[in-house]
Amino acid sequence: MQPAVEEKTDFKRSLGLMDSTLIVSGSMIGSGVFIVSADMARNLGSSGWLLLLWVLTGVLTVAAALSYGELAGMMPKAGGQYVYIQRAFGPLLGFVYGWTVFMVIQTGTIAAVAVAFTKYTAVFVPALSPANVLFSLGPVDISAGSLFAIASLVLLTWLNSQGVQSGKLIQNVFTSAKLIALLGLIVVGIGLGISSGVLSANLTDAWNANQTLLNPDGTIASVLPLTGIALLLAFGTSMVGSLFSADAWNNVTFIAGEIKNPRRNIPLALFFGTLLVTTIYLLANVSYLSLLPLTGSPTATDVIGRGIQFAEADRVATAASSVIFGNVAVSIMAVLIMISTFGCNNGLILAGARLYYAMAKDGLFLEQASHLNKNAVPGKALWLQCIWASILCLSGRYGDLLDYCTFASLCFYIVTIIGLFVLRRKEPDTERPYRAVGYPLVPALYIIAGLTICGILLYTKTFNTGMGLLIAGLGVPVYLLTRRGQRAIE
Repeated sequence: MQPAVEEKTDFKRSLGLMDSTLIVSGSMIGSGVFIVSADMARNLGSSGWLLLLWVLTGVLTVAAALSYGELAGMMPKAGGQYVYIQRAFGPLLGFVYGWTVFMVIQTGTIAAVAVAFTKYTAVFVPALSPANVLFSLGPVDISAGSLFAIASLVLLTWLNSQGVQSGKLIQNVFTSAKLIALLGLIVVGIGLGISSGVLSANLTDAWNANQTLLNPDGTIASVLPLTGIALLLAFGTSMVGSLFSADAWNNVTFIAGEIKNPRRNIPLALFFGTLLVTTIYLLANVSYLSLLPLTGSPTATDVIGRGIQFAEADRVATAASSVIFGNVAVSIMAVLIMISTFGCNNGLILAGARLYYAMAKDGLFLEQASHLNKNAVPGKALWLQCIWASILCLSGRYGDLLDYCTFASLCFYIVTIIGLFVLRRKEPDTERPYRAVGYPLVPALYIIAGLTICGILLYTKTFNTGMGLLIAGLGVPVYLLTRRGQRAIE
């Protein structure tokens, strides 16, 4: 008879401040910063507005992190944001958040990052191209790239099921590598830009905004000047890319049960991690503007002629690097983005399962997810997350996943920060080791800015953002059915 597998009942607190900060920054830096600036440049056509967009993204992200710090200090428990929302607004909204995280925010982000990882691996293994379709299941084409993306998720899930130390090692190594590489690109790029005059040329007439519209064949159809409401709409729509690039910073709150001295270390990790990454993102875009002209032509044959707007396949970082390294830049950047996306997904996979574990403990998720395996990690929650993210790899396109994830995530950031005000009123005497900097002004400004961006996205990307709302809304009947089932059992 085989001995029973030992099950752990408690998490191990083995992550320090540096580990937690690297989880914040590593989960944030995936593929977005290397790609999204091309679309943003086409939408805005202005270096000044492009940089302002990244500045505003950084300000909003750090402001939200400062607000979350107070909540993390109050409730240093596994599940993080789910716990905060549930305490402020009750179990229904807490469940709707957790449901949306599982259905699209976390798993959708994991799938999108896995697709990006595969896309850059295809630079070295052309068989992984999306065009290499192996077979079809109804309307879904199964390509070699899709299967490779899924294999990367299975590998990372298995590694994280072996214990938090395994996930921590991968996170620290890969995050450190991509931070060093990005800083190198920034220093060299800006240095060359200052001496070559490209940066100063891009900053000439920096606030003259225009939107470039394309024909179906990829050629330019028209260039429309942007002012007033049209500029506001283009600016808000463009923020999908930068917000997606800066998302997932909240993941460290999910793993509060494994962080040493969480009341101190989680708020500090949120602040240091978000400040570091958003600063790097802004400087990376200054580096792009130092090496490439902002505007260009989709029919040009070289990276200078195509500019940031029409970098091949939107690979702005690759185009910028080719100015420094020549043709070998394609391989250099492919390796960097593979490292970046692999490390990013490790952090997302590690953290997400802890939220489902917390929900299962409350009876709001599959019961199997409420158990820790012999390595003191929620193994079954990890594999459930892997299965659904793998399905999304097959069914979703990168752009659609980006829209779904970013909009839904932003909505719940707003809800959580409103919860900060609610808890200040409901629980004025609760211990708060850390209080949100700039309260009430900073969190209020975040809420106003977030609602404005959500309104713009609903107007300009109605279908995809509407799908995000629909998925979240479906959580209400699922919650009611879950509660009815529990009462029937009792």
